[in-house]
Amino acid sequence: MSLETPADNRREDIEQLVQILKERYQDKTSALSKTKDHDPFLILISCLLSLRTRDEVTAHASERLFALAKTPEEMLNLKRGEIETAIYPVGFYKRKAERIHGISRALIERYDSKVPDEMEELLKLKGVGRKTANIVITKGYKKPGVAVDTHVHRISNRLGLVSTRNPYQTEFALRKTLQKQHWIIFNELMVTHGKAICTPVSPKCSTCPIADYCERIDVTRFR
Repeated sequence: MSLETPADNRREDIEQLVQILKERYQDKTSALSKTKDHDPFLILISCLLSLRTRDEVTAHASERLFALAKTPEEMLNLKRGEIETAIYPVGFYKRKAERIHGISRALIERYDSKVPDEMEELLKLKGVGRKTANIVITKGYKKPGVAVDTHVHRISNRLGLVSTRNPYQTEFALRKTLQKQHWIIFNELMVTHGKAICTPVSPKCSTCPIADYCERIDVTRFR
């Protein structure tokens, strides 16, 4: 199997497992879509805060920060120490406060305070990688994109949908295989499934709703 291209005969499997996971996690994913703010700037900043930080810590930090500032201009008007205090204890909070200032300034000076909706331009912002850019594009602008984090990379390889060494390869492999209609939801499904069932250590394979499509395990053990 190619490092970037999964076997063509898995395309039908992907359709099936996506439908199964959508039914299994429909309450969680629909609630997530309803409650998340879709402002591209807030999504961008939240993504930066989430790097190497637990979800609950990120959520509280974002809430505190956005109570102080919600636009690039308002963010740049905050002192760096104010941002640090608001976002603590997210990982690397001092560096992230500096990045938030830098990105806010870049948006004002180069993009008329508007977050770009194209990958190439987003990647020009210091501290923005492909995962963050894809999330901004998909969540903020409802444009096609495949956001790949550790959950998406791990589970896609465990299932045998891809055979890749890193998230970068996984993104492009999934772009070739997933129908565009699934691109946006795939990240949410994999993240939710990765936290509930397909955990990094000791995954709960015996209760996995898509075990029949997984190349990692012998499902007959659980029947």
